[in-house]
Amino acid sequence: MWTNLSHNAVSLTGGGKNLMGMQERRFELKFLTPAFLGDAEQNGVWRTPPIKALLRQWWRVAYAARHGFDVAAMREAEGILFGHADGNTANGRAAARRSVVRLRLDQWEEGKLAKAKWVAGDKIPHPEVGKIDSFLYLGYGHLKGASLNKANAAIQASESAQFRLAYPEEYANLLEQALWLMDRFGTLGGRSRNGWGSFTLKPQDGDALQGKLPLRKWQECLTLDWPHAIGKDNNDNNALIWQTTPFNDWKQAMTELARLKIELRTKFSFKEGNQRLWLSYPVTHHNAFGGALRLPNSLRFKLRPTPDGKLVGVIFHVPCKPPSDFKPNIEQIKEVWKSVHEFLNTNSGLRRIQE
Repeated sequence: MWTNLSHNAVSLTGGGKNLMGMQERRFELKFLTPAFLGDAEQNGVWRTPPIKALLRQWWRVAYAARHGFDVAAMREAEGILFGHADGNTANGRAAARRSVVRLRLDQWEEGKLAKAKWVAGDKIPHPEVGKIDSFLYLGYGHLKGASLNKANAAIQASESAQFRLAYPEEYANLLEQALWLMDRFGTLGGRSRNGWGSFTLKPQDGDALQGKLPLRKWQECLTLDWPHAIGKDNNDNNALIWQTTPFNDWKQAMTELARLKIELRTKFSFKEGNQRLWLSYPVTHHNAFGGALRLPNSLRFKLRPTPDGKLVGVIFHVPCKPPSDFKPNIEQIKEVWKSVHEFLNTNSGLRRIQE
């Protein structure tokens, strides 16, 4: 099956360029943790739209690093590249158009991680609720107790697929930067900010992906309400990226990430105010901003492989301003994230890394 691609439009038969001037790349996408990546019935299924959506997200970050933070200009460039449905041509807006980025996946199979095969996580302490299943803590909503919510709701760790990407040659630079960012920081599916759906993206046409970290001082990131850069410190310009010690398998690594998340969240006591709510919202039994609002955590997790076959957990911060409906208290938010950074910097199981 094709995404925005007919067989007559372009031949994706190998690397390099074809007769129509399209740049082509081939990749293997291999999951390191189970992925809650599914269809409308919530069955775990390999599909191209989430992959293309993730490429689009990291393209925005790559664009901002290169061209700045003019959202109108970015949306215009994004619409030309990825397509848009807006038929309003007022104010110079281009007419609705299809994407010129074309993606083909070699299989659209259902995931092989059946409900009966799910293994519960280790029980870890939570100071407010007692012992909790580590996988349930990071995968709430897709897990029910110690099992999957649906019979075949996940793609299994170690499953892989091949996909091919075609795009006009003039857009190659930013798209390949976005692909590099996907490999280093991208995750797919539900609860992916917690490390589920971690993957590697390996070129199959001989050319290694290369890129540069899109860094911005983290306090300055809080001036914009969309994720546009990885934060860095003011003093030493070090990226806000931390790495765990290596683990033998994904289960151990995800358990460690769950332990760290519990510790860094519960360090903010509700007896001292609502500071914890600036990490993410909603929080059970704490309805300060109303039930309809959502604030995703800008501190993200991903697993990466080591050269000797083990896995490390990577924690990185992509700061941005909460939506205006939250009436964000920026000075309080800065204090909260400063405390989180200090916690991660001083944790004996973590070390700061530079890409």
